[in-house]
Amino acid sequence: MTTHPVPPVPRRSAPEPTGPRLALVVGGTGIAGRALCRELVERGWQVLSLSRTAPEPRAGVRAVTADLTDPRSVAAALAGLAPTRVFLTAWSPRATEAENIAVNSAMVRHVLDAAGGAGRLRHVALVTGMKHYTGPFDAYALGEISDTPFRETAPRLPVPNFYHAQEDELWRAASRYGFSWSVHRAHTVIGHAVGNAMNMGTTLAVQAALCRETGRPFVFPGNEVQWNGVTDMVDAGLLARQMIWAATTEGLPSQAYNAVNGDTFRWRWMWPRIAEFLGVEPEGYADRARPLAEQMAGTEETWRRIAARERLVEPVLGRVASWWHTDADLNRPVECFADVSRSRAAGFTEHVDTLAAFASLFATLRAERVVPPRP
Repeated sequence: MTTHPVPPVPRRSAPEPTGPRLALVVGGTGIAGRALCRELVERGWQVLSLSRTAPEPRAGVRAVTADLTDPRSVAAALAGLAPTRVFLTAWSPRATEAENIAVNSAMVRHVLDAAGGAGRLRHVALVTGMKHYTGPFDAYALGEISDTPFRETAPRLPVPNFYHAQEDELWRAASRYGFSWSVHRAHTVIGHAVGNAMNMGTTLAVQAALCRETGRPFVFPGNEVQWNGVTDMVDAGLLARQMIWAATTEGLPSQAYNAVNGDTFRWRWMWPRIAEFLGVEPEGYADRARPLAEQMAGTEETWRRIAARERLVEPVLGRVASWWHTDADLNRPVECFADVSRSRAAGFTEHVDTLAAFASLFATLRAERVVPPRP
């Protein structure tokens, strides 16, 4: 495994291949993938959405199914297709980091070997995240970590991390097939995707619905560091637009970009405002962390009752709320926020107000009957 980031590689100067502009979104049913599909369709791209299971039909998006862990399945799914851009947003959570490394690096390798062989591939954009700076889940913030604000020039931490293994596969394929690349280190993503394993916004909306139903307060599940410390997040639409910008702007070097909204906040400020949007009474940090896995234990039948009464789209609590991920995010022992000077200097200057991103998501979740209407 490479222990230090590779130097930036100049973008190829070869002309754009003739034929249709075809984009492959790997993980097109997830938070980032759904936003990418939407943004690409709006810009006139032909879009392939690759996932394990077929998604709901979406205008302008062709669904392709494959088991990303099986190279033969991926090769068969992409046979005869020749995308010019690939957006890698999928990951498969495993019990240990060693398993994460083996499985998730293989998924990248299988896709790029299948897509690169057609000779039309111009750019590959890979989503990773802030664990580049803090370490993976099973070595989270233990020992050496990067200083805040996190900067893309920070070296890899000396611990096994599946992000590094994915990057190594990306660089290997870029050298073999001659495409440029970008890595997008996203902080917690605010977006809509039912069944996603890393979905704080929807998780908080579900927590609020259960609190209203049971008459309990909307309790912050995190620790004192997160309650008082500085943090940031990224809207799924902004992440998608940054990835498309990097994949289509000529003259950019191949390198990593932090992906955050551009504003910072403290949860002690954000929590009561989110509670107001969700129609619940907020309760902040007090003496100890109160994780959602503890607060929401045994609420599966309560959610089924709410879903039946309100005619919601998903009655299975585990498909709309990921307690473990929000607990992990809000119980970090260090503050976590990123510098975005690199992308701004290169020309990507978009920003999103994080509170407005939450409000927009909550409105979408109600309109699509993922969560009940606000009382």
